[in-house]
Amino acid sequence: MIGRDQGSEARTALVTGASSGFGLLIALELARRGYRVAAAMRDLSRSDELLRAAEQAGIRRRIETVQLDVTDTASIEAAAADTLARYGRLDVLVNNAGMAVGGFVEEVPMEAWRAQFETNFFGLVAVTRAFLPAMREQRGGKIIQISSVSGRAGFPGFGPYAASKFAVEGFSESLRHETAKHGVQVALVEPGSFRTAIWSKGLAGMHTRPDSPYREELNALLAYTKRTAATAPDPQEVADLVGRLAERRKLSRVRYPVGRGARLLQLGSGLLPWRWIEAAVKRALGSKHD
Repeated sequence: MIGRDQGSEARTALVTGASSGFGLLIALELARRGYRVAAAMRDLSRSDELLRAAEQAGIRRRIETVQLDVTDTASIEAAAADTLARYGRLDVLVNNAGMAVGGFVEEVPMEAWRAQFETNFFGLVAVTRAFLPAMREQRGGKIIQISSVSGRAGFPGFGPYAASKFAVEGFSESLRHETAKHGVQVALVEPGSFRTAIWSKGLAGMHTRPDSPYREELNALLAYTKRTAATAPDPQEVADLVGRLAERRKLSRVRYPVGRGARLLQLGSGLLPWRWIEAAVKRALGSKHD
């Protein structure tokens, strides 16, 4: 848990979902750049990998672990109060915590849809609201939302995930307008496919049934995802981008795509006719349907 202050002048950051994946790498990257980092995670017993890496990098003293479950209001409030009392301010909030629900729409139960939104969207909103008053009152800070290319284009088999990320994108646009005059900057980081566990977990828990009418499409999706994962780039690329954004005086854009094909998809989703995008997805999945 958070200990005694290590110097009130250092820049501070909080990263949710910091026990693994992007969150772990982002916490380490910000600490390397001199930030005091509150590494927030639902289960503090999963902090070993982060703390071991921080020790090896010589930055352990800059990282403190914080228990924070983004689906639990009391946990969020306690983490916010603890962090702000400890540091006195927050310069960078990285909303990274997330998970992926997989399955074709009619086969995903409503409780899974709700769980997807509780973590990826409502949790992100709740954490933002908990820290925003302090950032507004100090008249400065950055809120960096870890979104996804799936927040710009929906893909078959991951409707709940895409819907939650679309919601994050709309929320962040509104938030950016609202906080600009108070000195709080908001930006979206939109990763493409990277080597993290989120997709393997989502695929392992794919909602389907033995007599699924989507069996052919599901098999094609699984094969495509495995091929993509085998050649996916290093997720450190995302952490590096977040580190650079944290250091910038001004976040001039609202969206920062990162990863193979991410920028192309950003351009294509806004400029290309839908039928072209649809045809490209069908080709990628080897669909034989018109």
